[in-house]
Amino acid sequence: MENNRNFVAINYIDCEADYKERFESLFASRAHAIDTMTGFIDMQVLKPQTDDGKYLIVSFWDTEEAFKDWTKSPQFIEGHKRGFEDIAIAKKEGKTPPMKSDFKTYKVISR
Repeated sequence: MENNRNFVAINYIDCEADYKERFESLFASRAHAIDTMTGFIDMQVLKPQTDDGKYLIVSFWDTEEAFKDWTKSPQFIEGHKRGFEDIAIAKKEGKTPPMKSDFKTYKVISR
């Protein structure tokens, strides 16, 4: 078994200006579904200091496999349900999605 925090996933979230308050409220009232996942260590949600910056959702995992299991789990769907619904509504109305997500993963090589 690897040491804690050897695998990190960062979700770069680009929000439309009028969606930022909603995005922050989604995290303030999150389901905590990720907290129950095997191999999950911690998560940090970082707010950009500039208007054009991206939010960062940084999650720490025991292993890459634990992270992959999360992304395929019912807890993942539950944890993202409200945001996914907001995107679906915007698309149905022919609007630009209120946010875009880009996951990148990293292996910790030094502390």
